[in-house]
Amino acid sequence: MSAAATRTVYRDALVERMGADPTAVCLDTDTGLFSGVDFGDAAARYINLGIAEHTLMGVAAGMAASGWRPYVNTMAAFAGARALEAVKIDIAYNALPVRIMATHSGVSAGHLGPTHHALEDLAVMRVLPNMTVVVPADGASTSALLGQVAELPGPVYVRLGRKPTPSLPEDTPPPVLGLIQRLRDGGEVVLVCAGPLPVLAALEAAETLAAEDGLDVGVLHAHTLKPFDTATLTAATAGARLVVTVEEHWPAGGLGSAVAEELAEHAPRPLLRIAMPDRFVDTVGGQERLMADNGITAEGVTARVRAKLAGPAGTATVPGTQTRPSP
Repeated sequence: MSAAATRTVYRDALVERMGADPTAVCLDTDTGLFSGVDFGDAAARYINLGIAEHTLMGVAAGMAASGWRPYVNTMAAFAGARALEAVKIDIAYNALPVRIMATHSGVSAGHLGPTHHALEDLAVMRVLPNMTVVVPADGASTSALLGQVAELPGPVYVRLGRKPTPSLPEDTPPPVLGLIQRLRDGGEVVLVCAGPLPVLAALEAAETLAAEDGLDVGVLHAHTLKPFDTATLTAATAGARLVVTVEEHWPAGGLGSAVAEELAEHAPRPLLRIAMPDRFVDTVGGQERLMADNGITAEGVTARVRAKLAGPAGTATVPGTQTRPSP
């Protein structure tokens, strides 16, 4: 499968959109993503505000209130924390059409340490009224979803990665904003996933569980966390022995929480949430290594599912999982 970075796919799509939409504006925070980019006739609508994320959101709100459609660019760790007050009060409260394009999500900036990890951003953005929250899984879904959010009347948070990740299978149907994608049919165990590497891990785990354990495993791609597609989730999991969520986020507030909330209210089912442990990831390393260390891999998902289905006596030895020693 070909590989592309969701952030570079977004960059190229934005340049094209700015050429076609005279109201589209690119507000940057010295990210380097647009270095050397030729905006053509839209060059005056690229504005680098420097490393000033709170100011970035305020400027975007003012421009949006004046008829512009700003695309703001920063790292996810800063969008969901440092600039949160402005996102909440200036943008979400006023339901303004600002597109918050957050790169380096999850632990994709793992080489920079916990200050640059974004494992809380989906929880933060998902609770804000008026906010749409989108998590593309590859380059094709990034391009498709960007086109669909472009004309939304309110704010949007788009979670993007840093480095190239493999594309989804070629026969994957195009994503539709607000609707869960069925990547694999199956109803005995249903894996619900979001984000490039979690989606790939879920697909591979599903193949293994089907081939080696004889399980009928479905895979759902929940690329839109808000608004959440309750109807597809409840229909796809109606007869499931187990629903499993896989994400690159802390356990609280992200995809696992969204699925738990929907199932609890509409269609209770046994649920297993696979996420980054509830602690700071204080190991410096690449994204794949940090996720493997914490069991968010195909092998890790497979082991956790097998252990859960085995019942209370089952134990999972998750490949690569590290535990924190006692103080």
